[in-house]
Amino acid sequence: MPGPEQQLSAAGATGRPEDGADVIVVGAGPAGSTAAYHLARTGLDVLLLEKSSFPREKVCGDGLTPRATKQLVDLGIDVSEEAGWLHNRGLRLVSGRRTLELDWPQLSAFPSFGLVRRRADFDELLARRAASAGARLVEHANVAGPLVDERTGRITGVTARLGEDRQPVDYRAPLVVAADGNSTRLSLAMKRYRRTDRAMGVAYRTYFTTPRHQDRYLEAWLDLRDPKDPARRLLPGYAWVFGMGDGTANVGLGVLDTAAVAGELDWRDLLRRWCAALPPEYGYTPEGVTEPVRGSALPMGLNRQPHYADGLLLVGDAGGTVSPATGEGIAYAMESGRYAAETVVQALARRTDRGRELALRGYPQALRSAYDGYFALGRLVADVLGRPRLLGAAGALGLGHPALLKVAFRLMVNLTEPNSRDALDRVVHALGKLAPSSR
Repeated sequence: MPGPEQQLSAAGATGRPEDGADVIVVGAGPAGSTAAYHLARTGLDVLLLEKSSFPREKVCGDGLTPRATKQLVDLGIDVSEEAGWLHNRGLRLVSGRRTLELDWPQLSAFPSFGLVRRRADFDELLARRAASAGARLVEHANVAGPLVDERTGRITGVTARLGEDRQPVDYRAPLVVAADGNSTRLSLAMKRYRRTDRAMGVAYRTYFTTPRHQDRYLEAWLDLRDPKDPARRLLPGYAWVFGMGDGTANVGLGVLDTAAVAGELDWRDLLRRWCAALPPEYGYTPEGVTEPVRGSALPMGLNRQPHYADGLLLVGDAGGTVSPATGEGIAYAMESGRYAAETVVQALARRTDRGRELALRGYPQALRSAYDGYFALGRLVADVLGRPRLLGAAGALGLGHPALLKVAFRLMVNLTEPNSRDALDRVVHALGKLAPSSR
């Protein structure tokens, strides 16, 4: 029976049967497709398995910050408005009667614009891009679980049900990337459990026809309250309005489900009532609804670990890469997919088992290096969001002091200039270093 070194050294891009590959990526969302693209462009044989068929729906705000925009550009995707993207300038914060517009910063590391695009279209675009780089995309491949070497405990592939008739099939590879979302059946089967000391969020959204569909700012309403609550308590989250540029807007809310108030509310009903309280000229009325309210969980702050062990790497929601500060997920999903791909490429180039395993252990280290300080600060924000009194005080202080809010904005959206001499960047980096470790 081959040991781990023989399993890994068996990788090769030629002469491989259809049910084998150098790397299997499970899930063709933003994390999985990004990983598959960066793996395939190096010449590796990559099998990208997607349980649904494209186009398919995902619950999301559809708004992308400059961090995600950068990843799309790195994939070679045309992000021009002529190619179907709506560009945005920044973030509009609304709290009570106060409104403040904050433009995305001008930085060398990131573009100065964000994007909006529907997830059904967005995910298919990324998956097809991975396929164009050489990844073998298989749709309707519902992965049921891992194939495991009983002697070593190492994953050696996956078992799946293929096509409409759910034909059983085994796919084999020395390395597997789990990009199968928050439910991550594959991770659970490999005993990668969620850390209960990390925040979880939930998001609900719908679409409306609206004259505000070409708004050039992503809009966040900070004073989210339950209209039926006599105490008018602030809720642990925010509501958003993102114009789609196609005659509609994505309207939703993101909240922490770890706060005490979370279990008391019907969030779908809250979203409907929140929309009903907006000015009627916005068009967010029952007559303008184009899709039902849908919800999804938000796994935050690297809440599933280890991110690498026994031949399995976790990326995107499977690894809990959603920001605890803002609920942003796509940028970090794509970044984690790229980190994983770069790690695998280096590992498969090593000549010994020890060298390959050392390289693979670099993936969790890369995640910690990139996100430790930022996610730790995000957990502090999540703690404030879970305490209504602190949340109210913070909101009043922030919108009353635009200079302070500018610092908080740059900190929360994680857009700073590396090695900058700018005072704001230096403050943000210092705060990140002072934050407690995410381990």
